[in-house]
Amino acid sequence: MLLQMTQISGQVYLVGAGIGDQNHLTLSAHNILSQAQVLIYDALVDTQLATIPPSNCLKIDVGKRGGKPSTPQREINQLLVRYCQEGKRVVRLKSGDPFIFGRANEEIAALTEADCPYTLIPGVSSALTAPLLAGIPLTDKHLSKAFTVLTGHDPEAYNWEALAQIDTLVILMGGRNLAVIIQQLIDAGKVVTTPIAIIRNGGRPQQKIWRGTLATIITETNGVSLSPTVIVIGEVAQLGHTTVVNHSLPLQGQNILVTRSAGQSSSFRALLEAEGATVMEMPALEIRPPSSWEALDEAIGELHTFDWLIFTSSNGVNYFRDRVFAQNKDFRILAGVKIAVVGKKTAATLQKQNLTPDYIPPHYIA
Repeated sequence: MLLQMTQISGQVYLVGAGIGDQNHLTLSAHNILSQAQVLIYDALVDTQLATIPPSNCLKIDVGKRGGKPSTPQREINQLLVRYCQEGKRVVRLKSGDPFIFGRANEEIAALTEADCPYTLIPGVSSALTAPLLAGIPLTDKHLSKAFTVLTGHDPEAYNWEALAQIDTLVILMGGRNLAVIIQQLIDAGKVVTTPIAIIRNGGRPQQKIWRGTLATIITETNGVSLSPTVIVIGEVAQLGHTTVVNHSLPLQGQNILVTRSAGQSSSFRALLEAEGATVMEMPALEIRPPSSWEALDEAIGELHTFDWLIFTSSNGVNYFRDRVFAQNKDFRILAGVKIAVVGKKTAATLQKQNLTPDYIPPHYIA
């Protein structure tokens, strides 16, 4: 009897990244990211999020930042289908929420046509979080009974007479067309003294807010790059002069370059960002195997003749473990050998192997 083998199907997760930092990522999104085998992400997503998946995860930056090169949507669709059909766990990471100006429907259509299963993981849109973190309420008992969210990509497509009647407008991706948007509102009857707030990098340490009116905001933002921004137009835009973002952090406004090797800088970066710094990663070190394992393999074979085994780093522990297993041995070969480690992190890595160091020096400097 012949049995037809069915292909193991992968899974695609359309995940919302919120405003782009780990502090505002949902628990579901973080959990899915930590299991990703392929990550396809937008340029507006904070690069720190790309450190959450395992080190062997394939990461593909598809751009999608206004005015800059990006991968055509058709190619993105093909990438999702291709890796899903290869049986991979694919995460499509989008800024904000996948269903708010995220073109998720086009990707879902391609996945459905190819019989690729998908799951939607919501994210908190910047349309909601950026005003909140700037202290601006989108609704107010007296000032705003309702609000409308729109994109600023194509101002000519809207009925501005209708939009001008709404208490509060929240405009995403509208920095490049700010002048056109304002003129359309004024022509539609919006008074020129209507308050407006422009929030760039909402919720990030480098958050910047410009406040003014329809008559003044162009002058106030002249020559300034307004991307990525959330624009709030309406009486509530005059509120929230005290922002929710903590600007008293000791590293607020500082740009710090981290040169640690890729995969080892995430915890250090998190500490810096918690103190308000803007962190850029440029790995100047690369941890890689030696050209030959011969010397280490010989030493492992003669380990019973040694008194002490000294690990100077977590990498040393992991490489030693791999070479022991490569020789079809286990940690019983360490019987009678004392172990010293340099540093608490090295000790923690050793303990993950169910081994306890005999000695940790009180000072561990180069």
